[in-house]
Amino acid sequence: MPMSSSPDRNQELARLLSRVQLGDRDSFAALYRLTSAHLFAVVLRINRDRAQAEEVLQEVYVKVWRSAQGYDARLSQPLTWLASIARNGAIDSLRRRRAEPDTVSTTLDDPHDEGRDMLNLLASDEAGPLESLASAAEARRLGLCMQALSREQQQCLALAFYQGLSHAELAEHLVQPLGTVKSWVRRALTALKDCLAKAVGRERTGGA
Repeated sequence: MPMSSSPDRNQELARLLSRVQLGDRDSFAALYRLTSAHLFAVVLRINRDRAQAEEVLQEVYVKVWRSAQGYDARLSQPLTWLASIARNGAIDSLRRRRAEPDTVSTTLDDPHDEGRDMLNLLASDEAGPLESLASAAEARRLGLCMQALSREQQQCLALAFYQGLSHAELAEHLVQPLGTVKSWVRRALTALKDCLAKAVGRERTGGA
């Protein structure tokens, strides 16, 4: 289903992710249809072996299914969160296969195209001017609110949202009980939501 505009797209992706958090497989399938081409382009820019990139893409969606409960629309745009998981997956794939030579060409065989790189035909995943401005404002608010969290809470959120780790993976990574990690994440998210809501309110009213 095509998105008519960026706000519509973000709203639809956020809605689908909220359903995936509840284990809705139909919503997960719809999320895949809407985002797989974009995320494949993200992966292919980093790992240019198409076969490996296809494997990475499948791993990315396994990660999304497992860690969807860690996504919060107040912290990042849905496509930004998904692209972050895709980039990390592509980088990890290169590390796993760093001993293998890259023998795959991305240029077209058509002599009329004079070796044009196929990657240049893919849509860019970089945000437009309006999205960049909004992202900058969100990043500023988020950075200020993150500073108010404890070190453990900051680490949990960073691993969850930028590395896409699930609660179980966080507990294993931090060598902490699962219940403790869940409590850190829950309290951190509550504190962030309150802080971000207040920040947005101050900006709308012209406050400091």
